[in-house]
Amino acid sequence: MAVTEQKKAIVADLKEKLTTSKGAVLTSYKGLTVAQDTALRVALREAGVSYHVIKNTMTRIAAQEAGLDELVPHLEGTTAMAYSADDAVAPAKIISEFIKKNKLDDAGILTVKAGIVEGKVISVAEVKALADLPSREVLIAKLLGSMQAPISNTVGVMGAVLRSVVTVLDAVRKQKEEQASA
Repeated sequence: MAVTEQKKAIVADLKEKLTTSKGAVLTSYKGLTVAQDTALRVALREAGVSYHVIKNTMTRIAAQEAGLDELVPHLEGTTAMAYSADDAVAPAKIISEFIKKNKLDDAGILTVKAGIVEGKVISVAEVKALADLPSREVLIAKLLGSMQAPISNTVGVMGAVLRSVVTVLDAVRKQKEEQASA
């Protein structure tokens, strides 16, 4: 009886993580060394991302209860989940960078199985596309730059109009001075 209660608690905890996290990535980690796993966990922790090895059966139950049935086919073999309650992109970005940096994808040591963004299951290709997005700060800077460009252009045009008015007035003044002296 106690074991069943423990499993129910684990399933409830997994369901909560699946539904409340903004972003999550499921990985297969077959053949990952302890040093590599430690380095990955450190990188994830620094970005505020949690990383846990999960049981497929319990995760399958939690995913079905959370309405994430598309996740079930990916729950085979070794499975770990990186998730963040604050940043939807961080888990995908860090894991993808770690895989590229250590060339783990070619050997099939650490591979992405699927991802979850804002309660929607995404494919491996979508996880990689998400990881390739610029950071939030870069996107905000680009947005502000594009918003600022029309304002700068307007200020430039207004300044040009004022300069031409001043030039015309100066020309009229010179003309009147010449007429007065003649």
